[in-house]
Amino acid sequence: MAKGKKTRQAKSKTITLKMAQNCVELTLDGKRRLDLSFKEISLVPKCVQKLCDVDELDLSRNLMSKVPDFIDNFVSIRVLDLHSNYLEQLPETIGRLQNLLVLNLCNNRLKTLPNELGLLRKLHTLNLGLNRLEALPSSVAALKELRHIGLSDNQFTRVPVCLSRLNKLEKVNLDRNPLLTEHPLNQQSDMMTDRFYIVKESILCDDCLIKCQMERKKLEDVVTRKEPKLLGLPHSVTQEDREM
Repeated sequence: MAKGKKTRQAKSKTITLKMAQNCVELTLDGKRRLDLSFKEISLVPKCVQKLCDVDELDLSRNLMSKVPDFIDNFVSIRVLDLHSNYLEQLPETIGRLQNLLVLNLCNNRLKTLPNELGLLRKLHTLNLGLNRLEALPSSVAALKELRHIGLSDNQFTRVPVCLSRLNKLEKVNLDRNPLLTEHPLNQQSDMMTDRFYIVKESILCDDCLIKCQMERKKLEDVVTRKEPKLLGLPHSVTQEDREM
């Protein structure tokens, strides 16, 4: 479902237990995946709870405006895909999915997120692109295993401070957000702050290491003058595709 999705929702279809059972498939790595994407459902039927032992749950590209409270019955799922729906909020029970590794909430209507999101301690990928978020809950700082977070196409005016506490964070996408600066940056400094790359010093030759150190010093000088708060972000802000 594209970003400019219809404001008028089509009539929801009904999913029976038998239909849902036929949607269980094996992934290439042998995991059981319940794929209910593209089913035009606005409400997840309660009968789906009988399949809560699956490893992955895909409810993407539907008409859902609400995640069912019984989502916490899927305690073993590692991947939860809810992208391209009409979600305006998440239930607090989302925090009980303690085994979750990947959570995709891209292309919805989320304005806020529950603090319970910070309970997903194993989470390493979180996609929140194409929503209406202006801030992240401070509890996100507890997601110590988080590697990738997509925040593109939202309403952030500042880099969320909580990201500076995530030591394993590798990629942050803040493309197409109305980020503010105290003064307009010139074209060169704008390009410098557009992309950051992480490399280990041990794999660099002496010349490259010196060059990187000089570029880092130059970047820090620019950021200190123009946008001091950005120095709190220890890792990379990179341009990814529209889905991150």
